[in-house]
Amino acid sequence: MTDAQKTAEDSTLRTPGDATEDPRPAPVPLLEPREGIPPVTATDEDLAQVVAAFAAGSGPVAVDAERASGYRYGQRAYLVQLRREGAGSVLIDPVACPDLSTLGEAIADAEWVLHAATQDLPCLRDIGMVPASLFDTELAGRLAGFARVGLGAMVENVLGYALEKGHSAVDWSTRPLPEPWLRYAALDVELLVDLRDALEEELDRQGKLDWARQEFAAIAAAPPAPPRKDPWRRTSGMHKVRRRRQMAVVRELWTARDRVAQKRDVSPGKVLGDAAIVEAALNVPTNTHALAALPGFGHRMGRRQLEQWQAAVDRARALPESELPQPGQPLNGPPPPRAWADKDPAAAARLSAARAAVTALAEELHLPQENLITPDTVRRVCWEPPEPTSAAVSEALAGYGARPWQVELVTPLLVEALSTSSAG
Repeated sequence: MTDAQKTAEDSTLRTPGDATEDPRPAPVPLLEPREGIPPVTATDEDLAQVVAAFAAGSGPVAVDAERASGYRYGQRAYLVQLRREGAGSVLIDPVACPDLSTLGEAIADAEWVLHAATQDLPCLRDIGMVPASLFDTELAGRLAGFARVGLGAMVENVLGYALEKGHSAVDWSTRPLPEPWLRYAALDVELLVDLRDALEEELDRQGKLDWARQEFAAIAAAPPAPPRKDPWRRTSGMHKVRRRRQMAVVRELWTARDRVAQKRDVSPGKVLGDAAIVEAALNVPTNTHALAALPGFGHRMGRRQLEQWQAAVDRARALPESELPQPGQPLNGPPPPRAWADKDPAAAARLSAARAAVTALAEELHLPQENLITPDTVRRVCWEPPEPTSAAVSEALAGYGARPWQVELVTPLLVEALSTSSAG
């Protein structure tokens, strides 16, 4: 038994509704990895040794990845951390070793332990690492009813250790990586398997372990997300832009900015801020002089840059009416709930009854409502309701991607909500 497991065994997990004063001692600062900071693996020869060591190891594999969000274009991994019994911890530079498929194959039969798996899986997939099975400690914490599910909070509450929090948002594309950052990265996987074991025990105690396993299997089996349609519509402040010509300005500036950011490999926000794009859209300047007077454009921006952004504005200004974007994205599903009362009062009544029932059950089970069933699924069932029978509602929920445990728990609630509102 590791020190962390002993701490977990001696600790009382803090669960919802427990208003008693926490009797546990202050968390112990975790300052160094057990075997020290591992060297960064950055050559094919060193990677081959890592692959052999992890293939020979045993038990689950703790996996984490560091990105350079806010600094670089895209969401690629700039450091990958792993730990396994018998192999210890490793830090791998995926810039120097961009193909980690041999490592992924070496641990393919193992359970991968990640924290907030959906955040790291896309960048891991890009370098050839795809788990067959996984355990997500963040999602496990949500299902177990923990109010704070960040890695640091979970390690502290469950295992009694305090992780350093200072380097999560640094520029991980920096080379060479400073030693304090490497220490932080190694510590992120130091106790991940210990945390997994303690959470598995807690989920089992609460009768939720099978729920968690179904959720983890769904994450592992999910295909890569398709490209987002009209990503420019997610520009911060877009709600201020109401006219189609103004929307065209946002689209042209967003597209031009994205092209520049990708070419320079920098975060789009460092090229041109969303607030500046929205200002240009609201004002639709006719020349660089007018553009430079707008917030976000005048300060230290060179003439060539101004001309580049003005060209994008001019393209939007020149578009015929027929090519201007429509005010909203085509709806794939129900309208916003705020419009239901006017469009379909019966559907609004169904949704109100369903939401109340789901909220009550989620509170009873001590888990977030969105983990019991996604709000989008509830809306879809209430907008185009099936017959208010268990078989029909169960089939509808499964068709929208609900897992068996969710179908079992939520079906009776929705049957009653659909039946009550229909009778009313």
